[in-house]
Amino acid sequence: MKLLVKAPAKINLALDVLHKRPDGYHEVEMIMTTIDLADRLELSLVEQDKIHILSHNRYVPDDQRNLAYQAAQLLKERFQVKKGAVITIEKTIPVAAGLAGGSSDAAATLRGLNKLWDLGLSLDELAELGSEIGSDVSFCVYGGTALAKGRGELITELPAPPTCWVILAKPFLGVSTADVYRRLDIARTKHPNIGAMIEAIHDHDYQKVCQNVGNVLEDVTLNLYPEVAQIKDQMKRFGADAVLMSGSGPTVFGLVQHDSRMHRIYNGLRGFCDQVFAIRMLGERHSLD
Repeated sequence: MKLLVKAPAKINLALDVLHKRPDGYHEVEMIMTTIDLADRLELSLVEQDKIHILSHNRYVPDDQRNLAYQAAQLLKERFQVKKGAVITIEKTIPVAAGLAGGSSDAAATLRGLNKLWDLGLSLDELAELGSEIGSDVSFCVYGGTALAKGRGELITELPAPPTCWVILAKPFLGVSTADVYRRLDIARTKHPNIGAMIEAIHDHDYQKVCQNVGNVLEDVTLNLYPEVAQIKDQMKRFGADAVLMSGSGPTVFGLVQHDSRMHRIYNGLRGFCDQVFAIRMLGERHSLD
């Protein structure tokens, strides 16, 4: 038996860090939405009691470092599953990009193996398991648009944002999330207005969404990597309505409504950036069907 599962990327429309917690994690408030850029996972049931990860991407580990492997292993151990699975990951989401590619692969693995192994778990139960793997996995189990609090595992569903194009640009570099958080000075940073962004999404007000994008990690990454700042400047110059770095970077995204402007920005960025995508936001949550 085989299953195909999509694992969409996410962007942060707003990302705030409130304080460092006693457990070493940071208390965050983030507004995330899934976008139409996705890895594809093929999950095959095998009788052998083992997990196998296959990928043609040399940056994707095939052992316990892989979050999809960790997700499968967690399900096996928690529910005493005696069968195994081959998980083939076809990567489209850039690696180490601030787009939750690894977390989304883990979430897709949880959803897929829930069906393949006939576990009968709800999305809420899968999201709770996902929180044990990584901060973005719970959100990625649900998909859609949400406010994430705590260390990212406390999810409140939001309506889909106004429709628009999302132009993504990722330079050829990886960013260490831990390093960015370590260098963040919470007392001196400018915090985004999370409440105003939630209101803008509820009102389906595109201009207000654009006015309230914000990411407290952005300045840290821009200082460390001038290439990211250059991409941001170029996107603004080409006419994006809002420009922001996603997560800890280095991917920058621009929002735009008009097709002609989207093409101009996309073509302009392809001249000096390794990976550029023009895609749409996905408004809907995942289902277990």
